[in-house]
Amino acid sequence: EVQLVESGGGLVQVGGSLRLSCATFGIIFEDFGIGWFRQRSGKERGGVAWISERDGTYYADGLKGRFTISRDSAKNTVYLQINRLQPDDTAVYYCGAETALWGNSWYRSALYDYWGQGTQVTVSS
Repeated sequence: EVQLVESGGGLVQVGGSLRLSCATFGIIFEDFGIGWFRQRSGKERGGVAWISERDGTYYADGLKGRFTISRDSAKNTVYLQINRLQPDDTAVYYCGAETALWGNSWYRSALYDYWGQGTQVTVSS
């Protein structure tokens, strides 16, 4: 019943931009905070950004300024805008939904209730 569906990934050259989408189904959208995570090849899943039910945001160190998270309640969708893409941004990007996090623990992926299947971002030079 509950589904999170990521889209918007692809193959992009260094310096390009992407807008990822996380469409949600089967949840009361305004009750959930949504986080974006990424998993590079051979690495553990790590937090990118998070947006609360009331539009508060957090970003991983070094990413604020290139990454912007936002939510659209009319579409039950959360977005991740990525600018000035770098090769190190290459990863599978996942969105997760949770109802019981404080902002200072948003990056702990084990605390999320639901996950999407991910969308691949590949940055080439």
